[in-house]
Parts: sequence; C-alpha cells; structure tokens
Amino acid sequence: MSDTEAPDIAVETTETSPIQRTLRVEVEAKRVRKAFDHAYRDLAKQARVRGFRPGKAPRSVLEKMYGSSVAEDLEERLVQETLPQAIEQSGVEPVSEPQVDAPVPEPGSAFVYTAILEVKPQVELPELAGLPGQRPVVELGDEDVEAELTSLRERRARFEDEPEGTAAGEGSFVTLDYLGRIDGEPFEGGAAQGASVEIGAGRMIPGFEEQLIGLAAGQEGTVDVGFPDDYQAEDVAGKQASFEVKVTQVRRRVLPELDDAFAKELDEELAGIDALREKLRADLTETKEREAKEALHRSLIDALIERTEFEVPPGMIERRLQQQLKRAHDQLAQAMPHEELHARLREWSESWRPEAEREVREHLLLEAIATQQEIEISDAELDEHLESLARDQGLAPERLRSAYEEQGVLEAVRAQMASDRALEILLAGAKVEEIPGT
Repeated sequence: MSDTEAPDIAVETTETSPIQRTLRVEVEAKRVRKAFDHAYRDLAKQARVRGFRPGKAPRSVLEKMYGSSVAEDLEERLVQETLPQAIEQSGVEPVSEPQVDAPVPEPGSAFVYTAILEVKPQVELPELAGLPGQRPVVELGDEDVEAELTSLRERRARFEDEPEGTAAGEGSFVTLDYLGRIDGEPFEGGAAQGASVEIGAGRMIPGFEEQLIGLAAGQEGTVDVGFPDDYQAEDVAGKQASFEVKVTQVRRRVLPELDDAFAKELDEELAGIDALREKLRADLTETKEREAKEALHRSLIDALIERTEFEVPPGMIERRLQQQLKRAHDQLAQAMPHEELHARLREWSESWRPEAEREVREHLLLEAIATQQEIEISDAELDEHLESLARDQGLAPERLRSAYEEQGVLEAVRAQMASDRALEILLAGAKVEEIPGT
C-alpha cells in the first residue's frame, strides 16, 4: 500500500490482485465547499423562483429546491476533475476504464471515493530458446493451379436463360417467389419476391434447394423443410415449415473459354494462358508461404502460452473483442438484414471471446520479450517503417505520418514493430518441425 498527496486530494493505492489496483481518493473539504459555492452561484443566475427577482433567490431556498440534483452533478464533476490527477499521482497505468464507487458529496465534508483500475500483469517468461514450432511444408500441384483457374472462370461467368420448359436441376440458378407457413401461419422472414437460389450451393435451409429440382419457369410447388435446432432465429428453430414457391426464371452459368483471350482479359500484360498459369502458380506459392509462416508463428506463441501462466485483465479482452465485433458489423452492415446481423454479433460475442483472450496473451507475451531483450525502436527506424508503409499504399510519407498522428496511433505502430522483433527472437531460437501442408 502506498500514499500520495496532492494539494487538495490524497490518494491511497492498494494492490487488490496482480491485475487490479484500488485507489481511495479523498478530496479535501475546502475544494468540495468551493465546488458547491460555485454551483449555487451559477444556479442562482439561471433559476427562476417565485417571489424573488432573477438571480436574487437565497441559497437556502435553492438548496431546498435543487439540493439533491446539485449534489449528484457535483459527484460526477468532482470524479471527472480529480480521477485523472489521482491516477497520475498513484503511478498506476490502467488498461481499461476505471470502475468508480462514489457517494453523494456534502458541502462541509471531504469527498471520498474509490476507483478500481485494471493493470497489465507481471509476466515471468520461461526459457525462450528451443521453443517447439511447426511449419507446414509448402506444396503446390498442377491441380491447385487448375482449381484457381476454375474459380476465376466461375467469377467471370455469364448467366443465360434456359429454354422454355427446362426443369431446374443441380447447379441451376432459380429465381422464385415464396411464402412460408408454420402451423398454417406465415412467419417473419418467411416470404420473399424474386429470390435467387443456386441449387446445390447449400445456402438455404437443408432440403429446400433439392425440392426445387424438376420445376420449370412459371411452375409452382410446395417445399416442406425443418429448421435446424440451432437456427439463428430462435422463434422458428426446430420447427417444421411449408413453403409455397413459384419459379419465375431458370438460368444456367456459362463459363468463359480457357484460352489466351481469357488470360488477356484478366491481365493485358500476360502473353497467354500459359503465362496466366505461371502467374497463378507464383501467387499461390506466395500465399501458401505466408500461411505457413503464420502457422509457425501461431504454434510458437501457443507453446509460449502453455509455458507461461498469468492472469489477463478482463477489460483488455473485452476491448479486443469489441474491436473485432465492430469490424464485423462495419463489413456486413450493408450485406445482411439488421436483425440477422445483430443475432450473429450476439453469438460471436461469446464464440470469439477465447480467441480475443489468446490475442491479448500474445500481445502481453511479446511485449514482455521486448522488455526483457531491451528492444527499442528509434525515431529513425519508425520513420523508415512509415516510409515503407507509405510506398505500399501509394501515399506520401508525410501524409501517412500526419494521419497516424491525428489518429494517435504512432506509438502503437512503434510498439508493433517491437513485438515483431520479439517474434523474430523466438523464431531464431525455435526448434522447428516440418509438417505436411494442407
């Protein structure tokens, strides 16, 4: 326990756990009295009290009328004014928003409140040399190149209407209207006009697509399916539904020819289809090399996590999780119905939590290695790194630096560079095993 004094606050710091500190903050009575005096002077100028001219109502009258609200406002104001000072005086570096427990202040008394702060744990590192890691062997066959070619053709396919009377089959693209009922009643989300379904893609409820086989444009039918027990919309999960469907269009996908013209359509600088294959092989190899490196990094960090025990501040995990959920929301907001998106986000807020914790552990471990190894990133090294990033993004270095400064992330970039070097130290001393690639 330690005590620190400032001119008008006293701060007592207690270590309540390896990742938690409790501050007891006492604001002296003189400052509290001045805060009340100032609040009532401002209130007197604004309050309109029957029987008194504007600005002339006595404080005793104002206290009776507004005393509780003034005290509540001052509780919040005094905490906002003094907590940053108290944290600075204590020397504690919080990693999440403090939890404050404060009473309502009284004019003639000191104001005492507590703040619980989460802090980074002290990480005791194991022996770093010889950590086991696994690196997938990079293997690329002709079939991988051909599969990528097929994917490219599919993404550039055109769609043609089937001849009149052609029944839908596996791989057909069907446009249809449908109305679903459960126990004879329509249900929310069970109807659509002009819906597009690829038979065999597996994007609809299990069994729905298969029952469209044999229907031609203009024909109607009935599709009976059961919603899975774990279906995201809980009100229909596990229930049987019957859909009335009407097919309005049946189309087929036509792939472009695999020839020199196709290659040049993708990249004018390519000599032909053989050059395209060579480029795809190089690109796929680069991707697999990057994935193998990432797999090795993860296996090393996993080995380090297994050998290092420490408590992770819940606030750091929650912040990392919320960042991931926000990215997902921003990416999917325009592509998914609001209710469905938020149902997914609620699911992900639980299922993603373990990975968020792992990422925080990785961050704390690499930071501890950087500290142990006395890794420091100089201003010159930071500038060089920013110039490289700017070149990759086609920006002027000074413009990128200015943007980072405005966002307040320059030091975060410096910290990431230190973490990257810490990882390089792990790699240099690791015992790496080659394993079959995927």
